[in-house]
Amino acid sequence: MEILTKIRSWAGALADVGVSIAALLIVMEVLGLGKIPFWTGDISVVDNVSAMLASLGSQGIIGLVAIWVLYHIWQKK
Repeated sequence: MEILTKIRSWAGALADVGVSIAALLIVMEVLGLGKIPFWTGDISVVDNVSAMLASLGSQGIIGLVAIWVLYHIWQKK
């Protein structure tokens, strides 16, 4: 059980880092500081988040359930 606890804490820490990086990239893009500085492709974080939210919204009740699940996962961290 100790190994599973360690894996869970690592996964939580990685998720926190990922959310922090995504938030930083969104702020950078909104402020007009350009695209992702360390990525050579043409990727826009804001466009990807907007597309994801539009996709969830077009799914009807399934989209609402998915948003509810994501909200509760976010609140537990």
